[in-house]
Amino acid sequence: MKALYALEGGIAGATAMTLIHETVKNKVPNAPRMDLLGMNALAKGLKVIGARTPNERSLYAWTLAGDIISNSLFYSFAGIGQKENALTRGAALGLAAGLGAVLLPKPMGLNDRPSNKSLETKIMTVGLYVVGGLVAAGVMNLLARKKHKKNEDWERRLVTSSMA
Repeated sequence: MKALYALEGGIAGATAMTLIHETVKNKVPNAPRMDLLGMNALAKGLKVIGARTPNERSLYAWTLAGDIISNSLFYSFAGIGQKENALTRGAALGLAAGLGAVLLPKPMGLNDRPSNKSLETKIMTVGLYVVGGLVAAGVMNLLARKKHKKNEDWERRLVTSSMA
């Protein structure tokens, strides 16, 4: 699959995941708070390198931007290989990211409550990432199919015009 389709799909998946998260985080009981986990990770990272931690609003904005960029690149890996397997790769990438978001914060010295508050929270966390991977792969497939159809139409017109 073309790299551009993979990147566009990755951006779509990351954006979908972020929009869903931002919508449910304050409306659904026990919803994951990946924004808080990201802010905690960024603040700790800045402290380690001796940089000043920005105010909460800036920290949130930096985290949101970092999440979209990193998740876009991560989900774009669903576009590597045959397009027929993109949905499987997208789901697997989402599952891996979701499990990582649930299992890794505590061993990394981060507050694990944003992704581990309850069983519901854990399931929603994994689900968010899986949805992102599936959206990414779906968009990649849609773009590739649209390009393939455009090429078929062009070839049909070329053959028809040469026969006239």
